[in-house]
Amino acid sequence: MRICMNWSSIRFDWNQARAFLVTAEEGSLSAAARALDLTQPTLGRQVAALEETLGVQLFDRTGRALQLTRAGLELLEQVRRMGDAAGEFSLVATGQSEAVEGHVTITAGDIFAAYLLPPALTRLAREAPGITVEVVASNAVQNLRRREADIAIRHVRPDQPDLIARKLGEDEARCYATGAYLERYGEPAGPGDLRGAVFAAYEPLDWFLSEVRARGLAMRRENVRVSSGNGVVLMEMIRRGEAIGVLGREIAALIPDARPILPGFSPIPVPSWLVSHRELRTNRRIRLVFDLLARELSG
Repeated sequence: MRICMNWSSIRFDWNQARAFLVTAEEGSLSAAARALDLTQPTLGRQVAALEETLGVQLFDRTGRALQLTRAGLELLEQVRRMGDAAGEFSLVATGQSEAVEGHVTITAGDIFAAYLLPPALTRLAREAPGITVEVVASNAVQNLRRREADIAIRHVRPDQPDLIARKLGEDEARCYATGAYLERYGEPAGPGDLRGAVFAAYEPLDWFLSEVRARGLAMRRENVRVSSGNGVVLMEMIRRGEAIGVLGREIAALIPDARPILPGFSPIPVPSWLVSHRELRTNRRIRLVFDLLARELSG
């Protein structure tokens, strides 16, 4: 039997509902507490208070694991719709602001954030000194709808209908090495013969190996000297002549003496997209930053 709640008769606390929603989506109290920047006991009390208010059990608890009950599953959809509505309300309210002062959060991959974004931020500081910027240097995809960032720079075009994207350009990733590396290790005979070659590779390593092998590079785990999810770390290994790396032209140009090798390796296309929420484009502050980034970063 489907559970229906008369929300008008319940003393509603959005903090409790949000605690339930994020806990259900994250799968544990500890992860939800981190996402909401709360202590785990505080979050647990909010969820328990909601259960008491509604008179239903929302989770089955087995040790540290949480599993939604049937009531929890049915109520989750209602609370999720409420969360979406709250998010839309925030977006529309933000869009009413016509000031060109305030804060903007931009997320971009670590290499992009460290080396390609700063010149654009310098221009922004000259053109709009009243705007402050937080740069979230992360290779993880940030959720624009939940306002984890106002603007994102991504290598994939988003498919959500409420996001807008402008293509900045498309680079190609090839194998690069410095003269110091080639003097020490020599140049590999070809993409199919990497005996003695040393690489710096992206994590997750299985994904990286699959990508380069699909393009004819016979790389094995034994070829990988160091791997990391942080592109700046890998870039430094290449710069020091310790390894070959797969880099885009723009990034490789930042490493003195780096040159492309293994011409038989099929380049990996690396598009860049500037992304924001459609509603936020009506906000002068966000629109100004978005347009400036599009102008400065397009290639």
